[in-house]
Amino acid sequence: MAAEAQPSISPGVIAAAEDFVRGELAAMDASHDFAHIQRVRANARNLAQLEGLSAKATSLVDLAALLHDVRDWKYSGSDDATAQAVTAFLTSQGLDFETISRLTYIISRVGFKEELAAAGATPAAAVPAALSLEAAIVQDADRLDAIGAIGIARCFTFGGAKHRVLHDPDVPPREGLSKEQYMAGSDKATTINHFYEKLLKLKGLMKTAAGARIAEGRHVFMEQYLQQFHEEWAGRA
Repeated sequence: MAAEAQPSISPGVIAAAEDFVRGELAAMDASHDFAHIQRVRANARNLAQLEGLSAKATSLVDLAALLHDVRDWKYSGSDDATAQAVTAFLTSQGLDFETISRLTYIISRVGFKEELAAAGATPAAAVPAALSLEAAIVQDADRLDAIGAIGIARCFTFGGAKHRVLHDPDVPPREGLSKEQYMAGSDKATTINHFYEKLLKLKGLMKTAAGARIAEGRHVFMEQYLQQFHEEWAGRA
């Protein structure tokens, strides 16, 4: 995963993007608000430094992290809305075609659904092609914010926003989800099952060495939390 040389993104474009994203996310719940974006940016800059990314490439990573949740399909209902809105914004800022293409590619690889095989595909189809280092960093940065203490807080916030029950012992986590099944969701979805269907899988899907190291501790924290949750649910603690 070698990074290619890229022109630096100007401070003016970053500032315009911050204003654009604040507006886009103004009505979002706290699981996908601007504070989430700022944490992902901080994660991405940290990973970029640890992975030895150049300053120019880091500016590309920062902008991709900033824009990655614009018109998220989980809220917009469209798998194409992010790319369309981001492309329109970047074009308005005068960025060249190659830079826009690289940014939209990075953003397109962030989501967990991209790790899942299409319905009817062989298991091998679930393994994505090698990512650029920039894409791997932004993907890992977003996933780090989905696990650990903050990940737990975000999970329950999102579940509440979607009016999900906390837990139902009679509804087991779904296994072997296809991309289509994951995106379609379930009317029996519970917040606790989301840990087993997605969040506990993220440690094993980290793409950078630095991201994997950080994910380890956050993963253990979630496991400890879930053990305590189930003990309390059953009245044993």
